[in-house]
Amino acid sequence: MSDVVYDLREVRRARYAVAAVFAVHGAVTGSFATRVPWVQDHASLSAGQLGFALAFTAFGASCSMPLAGRISHRFGSRTALRGLIALWTLSLILPSLAPNLLTLCLSMFVYGASAGMADVAMNALGVEVERMLGKSIMSGLHGMWSAGALIGSAAGTLAAHLGADARLHFALAAVTLTLLGVLACRWVLDLQPAEDEEPPPRFALPPRSALLIGAVGFCAVFAEGASLDWSAVYLRDRLETSAGLAAACTTGFMLTMAVARLVGDAVVNRFGAVRTVRAGGALAVAGGLLIVVAGHPAVAMAGFALMGLGIAVVVPLCFAAAGHNGPNPSQAIAGVATITYTSGLIAPSLIGGVAQATSLTVSFVLVTVLACGLAAFAGVLRSGERNRTEIGRPKAAVPDPRP
Repeated sequence: MSDVVYDLREVRRARYAVAAVFAVHGAVTGSFATRVPWVQDHASLSAGQLGFALAFTAFGASCSMPLAGRISHRFGSRTALRGLIALWTLSLILPSLAPNLLTLCLSMFVYGASAGMADVAMNALGVEVERMLGKSIMSGLHGMWSAGALIGSAAGTLAAHLGADARLHFALAAVTLTLLGVLACRWVLDLQPAEDEEPPPRFALPPRSALLIGAVGFCAVFAEGASLDWSAVYLRDRLETSAGLAAACTTGFMLTMAVARLVGDAVVNRFGAVRTVRAGGALAVAGGLLIVVAGHPAVAMAGFALMGLGIAVVVPLCFAAAGHNGPNPSQAIAGVATITYTSGLIAPSLIGGVAQATSLTVSFVLVTVLACGLAAFAGVLRSGERNRTEIGRPKAAVPDPRP
């Protein structure tokens, strides 16, 4: 990026603007997750078919994420983010219109592609703001994503409880969130590439440094995707709960993730990334065990809440480590995101396939086993932790006086 000096007040304002964009992005995901049972019934799909269709979300994201850096290079960070967040919010309408498996697969591909590009663009801006402020903010930004997802899922829970048609629900949510997202983008930093800076490639394999970082994110995103997409179905089908209570389980999962991420920066600064992720892995495994043995909805809901608490800060730490390990945050983040979102590509179809062949209980045994990988691979974040402590203030006009 060009070597522009920004006033500190401008950087702080940009931090809040990016946080608002994160919240809008999360609200779309939360809105969709609570209505997955409605989408399944509307398209008349089995568990296996639903899992296959949901896999197209991550497939679309994985295909599109490398393009985000090139779009930002071409149009500048502000214009690119404004367009990408609007594309993402409006794509929420598509799944509710799909009457069968084929149309739902196509809808989920577009939904995932727009989600992935917006995700990379806003995370890259978050890393730049973090670099300018000289302190960790990525967990808090992802906390705002979870808060937005919580709001979206709460609205979805209410809509499901009232028996509202998801087509109307998604249309109203999409219009509202598009307006909020475009407005927030007015105050994000408008970063432009340097005159001699080469545009990033349209598609690129993840760099070698991203592979191990991506492995940690892979385990977390698998658990997150399984919980988001299948928690409501799990309670409805296995424990025979109402649609409203099933949707409330997803909301509880979102709540624990939001709280953990909002306080995550303080925890990471106190205990370090490695110990935080290892402790989170232990909580996620405990949550998975509760889900598997649950004979009552309250036990399963507690398990999903623990799962959310355990995996909450993992992805923000992976993205921050990637963004600080190279000169091009968008490209580095896209590399790690491609690996982690491949987990999201595998998770829905694998959960659905295993459920079709055996049961949803066995599916969440697999989720629990993969959660063990958080503790096993946490040590690879140690290099990113060192880089985070060395963040300078190369672009802010004056130093940040706050601790």
